[in-house]
Amino acid sequence: MALLPIPDGPLRNGYTTGACATACAKAALMSLLEQKEIKEVTITLPFGEKVNFTITTCFFDKKQATCTTIKDAGDDPDVTHGATIGCTISLNEVEGIQFLQGKGVGIVTLPGLAIAVGEPAINPVPRKMITDAVNFIKHQFQCNKGVNVEVFVENGEEIAKKTLNSRIGILNGISILGTTGIVKAFSSSAYIASITQGIDVSIANGCNEIIINSGGRSENLLKARFPDLPDFAFIQYGNWIGDTLEKIKSVPLKKVTIGIMIGKAAKLAQGELDTHSGKSTWDKAFIHQMAKDCGYREEQCLPILDLNMARRLTEIFNFTEDEPFFQSLRQHCYDVCKQQIPNVELTVLLIDANDKII
Repeated sequence: MALLPIPDGPLRNGYTTGACATACAKAALMSLLEQKEIKEVTITLPFGEKVNFTITTCFFDKKQATCTTIKDAGDDPDVTHGATIGCTISLNEVEGIQFLQGKGVGIVTLPGLAIAVGEPAINPVPRKMITDAVNFIKHQFQCNKGVNVEVFVENGEEIAKKTLNSRIGILNGISILGTTGIVKAFSSSAYIASITQGIDVSIANGCNEIIINSGGRSENLLKARFPDLPDFAFIQYGNWIGDTLEKIKSVPLKKVTIGIMIGKAAKLAQGELDTHSGKSTWDKAFIHQMAKDCGYREEQCLPILDLNMARRLTEIFNFTEDEPFFQSLRQHCYDVCKQQIPNVELTVLLIDANDKII
């Protein structure tokens, strides 16, 4: 998965879905208890920063109140940027806070996540933020009743199709996320978190073997090659091979297969564990020397130095199992990965631009 180009100049951060949900929960409880419209609310983020949120809609009666806000992800290309996040608050006679699944918020259906199966997909930090905000308002208004918190996201079911939620068993909507409350523009943290969660779900559901791959195209090819493995055994590393291998090293997996396109393989072979174009480039001189070490004549190796894309290496060397160049490329990738996960049975599969696998 490639990131979008990073704009020039200073980047503006935004706020997580968890922060938005907290603002709406606080505003809705204030509206219910005061029986008035709330237009703005201040919340405290996990590290103590206080931020203001504009409440775009506020409806209330004697039984419940509903508030919404528009998520601003700053300059980050977040799929939830511009989404309407909301919360409906009502009181009950049961002590404490009860989280309910609102429309557009996913439900957890597989073990392995920090949230129990059957619970709405509101992560632990947003739950604590909402709980703290609700308890603050309850104390302020001397309210001794329990509180129902129903977070919802307009069009959340459609937004979820652009995420990896279904892979880890979160169905019918998005997750309410965030560990700091702040979305850092062009941060890789959200994607890496999805990798970590995906592996945790695989382990929790009895997988001893996973297939890691760079994205949807390569994954579809690998699913056809491993038809007996469940969807959650396939993990997309995007460009973050190193972070994926680091997670694998910490869990009891027995077997890992990595499927990798030629362009990324050329970078991985030289030891680059982050293959994003903004972080690494393929070293033509390294690949040229690798070809020479395989015994090819200089006249066959020299065109490598003129290639504009590593995937065009298949124009110089036949993409077959017995071609020494691709045997060597595969071995170099294997050696780099094996250093990271020495106790795991590892297989490396190369994939070319024509969807052939060796």
